[in-house]
Amino acid sequence: MLIVDAQVHIWGANLPTNPAHRQITSFSADALLKEMDEQGVDAAVIHPPGWDPNSGQLALEAARQHPNRLSILGNFPLDRPESHSLVAGWKQQPGMRGLRFSFQQPHMQTWPTDGTMDWLWPAVVSAGLPVALAASSFLPAVGQIAERHPQVRLIVDHMGRGGGAKDEAAWANLSELLALAKYPNVAVKATGAPSYSSGPYPFSNIHDYLHQIYDAFGPERMFWGTDITRMPCSWRQCVTLFTEELPWLSEGDKELIMGRALCRWLDWDLPG
Repeated sequence: MLIVDAQVHIWGANLPTNPAHRQITSFSADALLKEMDEQGVDAAVIHPPGWDPNSGQLALEAARQHPNRLSILGNFPLDRPESHSLVAGWKQQPGMRGLRFSFQQPHMQTWPTDGTMDWLWPAVVSAGLPVALAASSFLPAVGQIAERHPQVRLIVDHMGRGGGAKDEAAWANLSELLALAKYPNVAVKATGAPSYSSGPYPFSNIHDYLHQIYDAFGPERMFWGTDITRMPCSWRQCVTLFTEELPWLSEGDKELIMGRALCRWLDWDLPG
């Protein structure tokens, strides 16, 4: 089974601004690949984090050196006119498969709804770029985008969960995520699942929520992953949570969820 992590970070400077991440000033591509090898993860998609202004260049170099192990969902300032010219040639960069935006700064949080991003959607359709969104605070707006732009391939980060909450409180807006399943151009990253439970492995109190997401989106639009540097458990346990602890997943489902479906959505043709 091909195991592809839908979200990881590497960086070379500064502590992560999110205290849930490992509070270290560097997590290199070599360190990432060493852990992947030890824990049975074949490939991963890098999301350059904002706390290191050079993280994008680190990601490009890592993907250039390891094209069958690492790819990228990159980003640029959405509110700057000069960014508009970047979209057409975005995929010409090594390993670049699409875009991802997280809206972490206060001034960014209205961008999905105030018109700042309106220029982006026709541009990414022309360029063939999927777009991932940290959309926990604006899930209904994702549906509006999907309906207006049916050719845009959208991905909702972390199952639409916000940071910090656990157990039942972490899933308060699950119905808003499930409502997006009716749009065939919306997929969901099932990343970070262990972090939304306060219980021990296998995090049984969130299994029903995972089942609801699977029932709504199906295995072709549900992508396993970790955001490993903020997980409360090992990478291996993040894998086996899905491959061993969810009996309602068939072997075919697991093949898709654990990597194949993501690769198809991103047009990432991995061997094996």
